[in-house]
Amino acid sequence: MATAAATTHHEPSAKEIRLVIAASSAGTVFEWYDFFIYGTLAALIGAAFFPSDNETLQILLVWAGFAVGFGFRPLGAILFGFLGDKLGRKYTFLVTVTLMGVATAGVGLIPTAATIGIAAPIIVILFRILQGLALGGEYGGAAIYVAEHAPPEKRGFYTSFIQASVVGGFVLSIIVVLACRALIPPDEFVEWGWRVPFLLSLILLAISLWMRFKLSESPVFQAMKEAGETAGNPFIESFTYPGNKKRIFVALFGITGVLTTIWYTAFFSSLSFLRGPMRMEEGLVELVMLISGGIAMSFYIVVGRWSDRVGRKKPIIVGALLTLVLIFPLFWGMGQLANPGLHRMAQNAPVLVNGADCSFDPFAEVQATGCGRVLQDLTALGVPYDLRGEWDEQTIDIGESSIEYGNLSDENRRSEIQSALENQGYDFSVQTPPLPNVLGIIALLLCFGVLSALTYGSVAALLAEMFPPQIRYSSLSIPYHIGAGYLGGFLPLIAGYIQARSGDVYAGLWYTWAVVAFGAVVAWWGIKGGPPREFSDEHS
Repeated sequence: MATAAATTHHEPSAKEIRLVIAASSAGTVFEWYDFFIYGTLAALIGAAFFPSDNETLQILLVWAGFAVGFGFRPLGAILFGFLGDKLGRKYTFLVTVTLMGVATAGVGLIPTAATIGIAAPIIVILFRILQGLALGGEYGGAAIYVAEHAPPEKRGFYTSFIQASVVGGFVLSIIVVLACRALIPPDEFVEWGWRVPFLLSLILLAISLWMRFKLSESPVFQAMKEAGETAGNPFIESFTYPGNKKRIFVALFGITGVLTTIWYTAFFSSLSFLRGPMRMEEGLVELVMLISGGIAMSFYIVVGRWSDRVGRKKPIIVGALLTLVLIFPLFWGMGQLANPGLHRMAQNAPVLVNGADCSFDPFAEVQATGCGRVLQDLTALGVPYDLRGEWDEQTIDIGESSIEYGNLSDENRRSEIQSALENQGYDFSVQTPPLPNVLGIIALLLCFGVLSALTYGSVAALLAEMFPPQIRYSSLSIPYHIGAGYLGGFLPLIAGYIQARSGDVYAGLWYTWAVVAFGAVVAWWGIKGGPPREFSDEHS
């Protein structure tokens, strides 16, 4: 059912290809910068817009705001996918990049909750929704635009620059934050300087629009439009086209679910892990992420080119299976290198909390029981613990010592608990690991970069080849952004909740492991093996 006009391929010149890749990749870098700057500055965002006496709740509210943006990505995929298949690829992602830039700059202008109260977080959420809508249309447009310009034998290589650009947005967000920290005194950065990276998005928007206005429409879309073969209703046809329901299921769980949970674990979970429970100095964490992310960008291009020779399935399966084996060891290794004292003390002086009705609700402003408040303090301190909830004693056992928490007031409870932990050797100072340890952390993060590249580097080419051209924008964007929006976007929130409830800083990794395990099965079953091929009903 793929039409002749749709499958006719115009061979762009080398100059056209370079412009297409540069403009699409630059726009993708800028748009993902806009989205990631929120996560990079999560701690300051929490203090400004989601203040709470429960530190765990404060950071969870920040991640909830992060997730809201992702939650609206599928709606953006439907809206802009429809426009992209009806009106064209070029003008649709001109709209998405404009919407993203304006919404990001808006976050930098919102007064804090201390100034305007509940209106502040509400406005933040509204801007996050606009960002999510824009991002829902951006990736599909950029990926398809490059894929439809690329010769079949180089499609994986050319589209891999789009995948690398997603990491580039994360790297750029860190570069800007580090530059602002260097130029703005620390107190002023906390007070107002954190707004500067958001406002800079207007400059990035102007550059992106200038580059994208120079582009012409996709040759595949032009051919379909001239032949009168564009879709009547791309959204409906995405679910009625023969075989497309299976393709969407595979794209959602076997491709996007795998790549997005690995990506966010590699970059966001590691970022939160190092500067949160491991207590590494913030500037050092950002530098480590900058170096590892910058190097890892090249991995996506290598994998994209490799997929042009071996096919799209093999890298994804290899990456998913390796992740299942390596995810916990990689994080254990980072923990050992970042804060070896914490791991040593957790073994030498383990913490055991005794008390009846002992549970911790991370979303509660005030815990219902004294034991719950103790667990809240231990979670905020990043100290692992075990429960013995059936006991009547209200005590915390720290190695060979024990303290009663029943009579401690809210004002001095945490300081008393922290002092008792420090007396047993726990160190709550900011950590600056020695250079060999820092290099080891970078090496482990690069291992995560390889895993992410294997499962992400060839995906734009694979998804473009999976779906018929006349409904490609919609059919690609819908499963991609449902998977990335919900399975990936909610990962920091879900993993943080699991970690807070369990008292185990590594427990949240089980979410990633489960999604990747299921996705690997779906990918093995649903992705066609063999060399890359154009979309064809005979091969679907």
